[in-house]
Amino acid sequence: MSPFQLTRTLAEDAMEAALRADVRHGLTRTPKELPPKWFYDARGSELFDEITRLPEYYPTRAEREILIARAPEIAAATGARTLVELGSGSSEKTRHLIDALLPGLEVYVPVDVSESALRGAGEALVAERPGLRVHALLSDFTQGIELPETAGPRLVAFLGGTIGNLLPAERREFLRGVRGVLAPGDSLLLGTDLVKVEATLVAAYDDAAGVTAAFNKNVLAVVDRELGADANPDDFDHVARWDRENEWIEMRLRARQALTVKIPELDLLVPFEAGEELRTEVSAKFRQDGVRDELADAGFSLACWWTDTAGRFALSLAAVG
Repeated sequence: MSPFQLTRTLAEDAMEAALRADVRHGLTRTPKELPPKWFYDARGSELFDEITRLPEYYPTRAEREILIARAPEIAAATGARTLVELGSGSSEKTRHLIDALLPGLEVYVPVDVSESALRGAGEALVAERPGLRVHALLSDFTQGIELPETAGPRLVAFLGGTIGNLLPAERREFLRGVRGVLAPGDSLLLGTDLVKVEATLVAAYDDAAGVTAAFNKNVLAVVDRELGADANPDDFDHVARWDRENEWIEMRLRARQALTVKIPELDLLVPFEAGEELRTEVSAKFRQDGVRDELADAGFSLACWWTDTAGRFALSLAAVG
């Protein structure tokens, strides 16, 4: 058996159908919104990689610091023979965890919607780490989680603070879905960005170089290319706002003037008033008690809580309750 295997559970046209549905629903409702997953075409992924290196954007560095420091403890606590990563991307940070779990780790299961990312990361990992098997899943885990039969105990990693992109009801459904595919003895490793000074949070999503603004506007380029729309990024301003009540950052695109976006593939005209905003991302920030409560509601018990030295970001290790 090849050390690298890829299984497709995502239909060939699934992402196209999802984009059409999200654009039609999101741009005909009030207020307008689009899910953040549509940032990430090839250009969007490049921009996000650039964002992670910006001085204002601390989450990636903070999470990597924790993984490097705590990976041996995570390995000892879980004894995982299978590591599953949801939204794996390049699997860059996960290498620290993989190396700590070896040689007991038998298989790494990265889950992502990008086949090129899965193949690139998976083939590199098996070449660099003889004996490791990679069973990649081309799948949209937000639509349900199905895992291959692998040896336990299993550790599911959901890193990067990505859970903050889900609204509270969506987080509840997602965490319960993860619990549903795990057995006693399995664990969840969850990355969460923490509540902190507003200026620090806003700067992370509105950098001085304008990279996040370009990333935000890239969703318009995706809609233009895939659905034949005529949205002009120059007609919109990037907005990043801290919502104190909900304790999340919102990214929005604000129309500079009254305009209409034509989307021929959907036979849709989308009017914007001057100053009207389109929400493109929610990024919730967390506190330890809140994370513990959300995990408990899904059937997990918080076993370990680690932060970086500056207390900006946390990794939670949760056991199946």
